[in-house]
Amino acid sequence: MANIACLGWGSLIWDPRTLPIRRYWFDDGPLVPVEFARQSDDGRITLVIVPEGRPVRVLWALMDTDCEADAYAQLAAREGIGRSRVDDHVGRWPEPTTPTIPGIEAWVRARDLDAVIWTALPAGLKCPATGIRMDETPSETQVLDYLRTLTGTRRDTAERYIRNAPPQIDTAYRRAIEATLRWTPLKSGKA
Repeated sequence: MANIACLGWGSLIWDPRTLPIRRYWFDDGPLVPVEFARQSDDGRITLVIVPEGRPVRVLWALMDTDCEADAYAQLAAREGIGRSRVDDHVGRWPEPTTPTIPGIEAWVRARDLDAVIWTALPAGLKCPATGIRMDETPSETQVLDYLRTLTGTRRDTAERYIRNAPPQIDTAYRRAIEATLRWTPLKSGKA
């Protein structure tokens, strides 16, 4: 039986939905440069890999499947990634993908894993005039300015995502959001 791991740093942890993981998330994942840098369709600012970010220790779980193709498809389905974008937006090891995670091979060997998958959606905010995502990492100021514009359900959804992110995902933008908006991590991981 193959040991396939899924890396997580955001909503996969507290809301895996139908993602077939075994029991729970371990907190000793590899170091990955993630940041609150992607505006999702529902208005949240979500965590994504940003090469210029400071690496943080992410979480991981064993998948409840020993088929790499199934694990890959299940993660794509959970993340709402269409078939035409799967190769671009689901990362995997041992196959080379973008973005890569420095040091993942040593981490994988230490845990006797056969494969690893992760979400690889791009960073970016949507242009207010066109709604088209600008695929570049927004600045801390741009993220804060955007979050300040949110109201009602969109604001609540954005706050819930940020506050539910595991406390160990301690990023520069998160610290700025906490200091400015007071959206501190929840102890239970559920809002």
